[in-house]
This record gives sequence, structure tokens and C-alpha cells, in this order.
Amino acid sequence: MQYYDGLLKELNSYADESYRSFHKRLLKNDSVNVLGVRVPQLRKIAKSRLKSLDELLSCPDEYYEVTFIKLTAVSLLSYGEFIKHVDGCVALIDNWATCDCFTPKCIAKYRSEFLPYILTYIETDKEFYQRFALTTLLHFYVEEKYFDTIIHTVKKADTQKYYYVHMAVAWLVAEAIIKMYDDAVDFLNQGVLDKKTHNKAIQKALESYRLTDEQKTYLKGLKR
Repeated sequence: MQYYDGLLKELNSYADESYRSFHKRLLKNDSVNVLGVRVPQLRKIAKSRLKSLDELLSCPDEYYEVTFIKLTAVSLLSYGEFIKHVDGCVALIDNWATCDCFTPKCIAKYRSEFLPYILTYIETDKEFYQRFALTTLLHFYVEEKYFDTIIHTVKKADTQKYYYVHMAVAWLVAEAIIKMYDDAVDFLNQGVLDKKTHNKAIQKALESYRLTDEQKTYLKGLKR
């Protein structure tokens, strides 16, 4: 516990009550305990603790910041080392902010190898397993080569049961519309998505400056 006590002492030295209150409201999850340390500082701490990763990972997950630091540290590892910890890390995610900041850059060079993990997580009946699968596709896979995988994953996602899965699907489909317009519009026209997610995806795409006025006009006509 000496290591953990030291980590908490360091975190509390950077804690900001006004930021804590602000971030707590954003998380919309009363069960998450927040100290109020800003993300840039959390990333610095994570980097400084890489050499003591085993001790870091053994710390209790009592606070948002501790879990954030764990996942950030693991995301800095080489792919071979990252894979050893990824299942345990995904199991710790209990809010959208931790999920969306867990973007291990090593995946970019091992996209094919990591796909089985994504396909496993989307099949898991847990909100943030599914959201992590979707946001990982969003960050690393939105291109023609993986379009069929994106559609397969979107179809598996439980957008009716889980709000943060619904939002992630809308975000991912919107990015597909922007980068692969014709294929994504064909998918929208199939009517696969539930009405709420379908319309949210279009709304998000319409916010982009990367679509033409003509494309946006057509998309508006696809709203249900």
C-alpha cells in the first residue's frame, strides 16, 4: 500500500476542486470517485510510472484518476506488452471519458492482429466493452479496407440498451459517412440502425466541414 499511498499523495497535490466538480458532472456517473486532476498531468504521471507498471496495476481502482493512469500507462507499451494487459484494462472501464481516452497508438501498426479483440468485445453484453470496440474502430479503422468490419460491428452493438453504445455507433457511422460517403449512405439507406441512432449519426455528420452542401442536403432527407 506504500506505493498506492504515494500515488494518491501525488495526485492530491494536483487536485483542483472546481475541476473535480466540473468533471464529475460530465461523467454522469455518481459511483465514480474523482479527485480533480487534469488530463495533461495524469498523462505525465502515467509516463513517469511506466517503470513500476506492475505496482501501478496492483493499486485499487478507487478513483477515476488511478484507473486513467493505469490505462494510459498500458497504452504507451509496445503492442506485444500491451496485449498482455488489454483485457484487464477494458474490464476497468466504467465511464465514457476513461473509455474514449484509452487509445493505444500501438494498435495503428497492428490493426489486423487486434481485430479479433474488437470482435470479441462487441459481443460482450457490457456497455463499455462495446463502446471501446467502437471507439477503437473510430480511431484506427475508418477506411475502405475495414468498412465491412465496421458495419458488422455496428450491427452487433446494442444501441437500444446502452446509451454510450448508441452514441459511439452514431459517432462511428458519422465518421464513415465523412470518409466513405457512398458506402456509408448505402448502409444508411438499408435502415439497419434504430431511428434514434440513425438520426444522431446524420446529425453528427452534418456538423462536419468535410462534406459538401449537396451531400448535407441529401443526408437531411434521410432523417427518419
